[in-house]
Amino acid sequence: MPRIIVVAPNWIGDTLLAQPLLARLHQKLPGLKLDALAPPWTAPVLARMPQIDEVVESPFGHGELKLLDRWRLGRQLRTLRYDQAIILPNTFKSALVPWFADIPLRVGFVGESRYGVLNIRHKLDAGALPLMAERYAKLAEPPDSPPVRPLRAVRLEVNQANLVITLSRLGLNRSREIAVLCPGAEYGPAKRWPTGHFAELAGALAARGLAVWLIGSAKDKPVADEIAARGGDAVLNLCGRTDLGAAIDLMSLASVVVSNDSGLMHVASALARPLVAIYGSSSAEHTPPLNPGARIVKLDIECSPCFARICPLGHFRCMNDLKPELVLAAIDALAARARPLSSENRP
Repeated sequence: MPRIIVVAPNWIGDTLLAQPLLARLHQKLPGLKLDALAPPWTAPVLARMPQIDEVVESPFGHGELKLLDRWRLGRQLRTLRYDQAIILPNTFKSALVPWFADIPLRVGFVGESRYGVLNIRHKLDAGALPLMAERYAKLAEPPDSPPVRPLRAVRLEVNQANLVITLSRLGLNRSREIAVLCPGAEYGPAKRWPTGHFAELAGALAARGLAVWLIGSAKDKPVADEIAARGGDAVLNLCGRTDLGAAIDLMSLASVVVSNDSGLMHVASALARPLVAIYGSSSAEHTPPLNPGARIVKLDIECSPCFARICPLGHFRCMNDLKPELVLAAIDALAARARPLSSENRP
């Protein structure tokens, strides 16, 4: 039985964009045992991917070298006798554990001059591979070969037992259709649609008879508190009240999800929820949702995408000028393919 370990990215969204690579590895290698080395904040996503057998949690925070600890972890993994490691982050330190583990084949992009620690090295042609998911998928092929297209679909499995427990713990019910709004974006404020716009949208959806759940991390709670206060009684702030696994399970119930370009946006895509993805400073040509049914809303003003964490020009027009009416229109376009999201059309 072939054994491969994938060193996963440090971001939730990027981890989901790696799923076509994982599916391709299984296609090429029947009977593959595929594990992932991942930080604890992305481990719940990998645990819900059907392609992953086991998640080995990495104890290293962002930017931490901890050379001795990496050597110790490598020595532990050595006993598992992996045939191959695929290293998705481009940093030198991310390739050290597989090197210390003496894994025979160590695959990745050259990145930070990783000639010594990788022995199957890919060079990135960003123009030929604009999609992050394509770049990851290329690592399943020989260095001189492109990724197999079309990319395989992403999918997350829902833990139904955990979903029942979470609904009970939070006192939630499913008597109404549910709209999930994700107002956060870990990368920075330039990726976040304004609080006032989210609040107006939440109020409009509540007026249509939907329950509106705000989902995100504890860091998103202050913004979500403001949205909930302005959106009305039907708007419930769940930010910081769930872990990532519970958030995934709750999002599976949504009739529609509206999200910034964030990890939770990619979660909604992998759950095949009707999704409206809002882009400002980032690029829908680089990290789009992999669900072809998703609707992308963006303005394409002259300075966008800038990829900055904070608007470098100070006006933030890419998000300020993207009004709630545009997002509501995208929601209605999604609903037209199924049924309208309104109280008059609920059974």
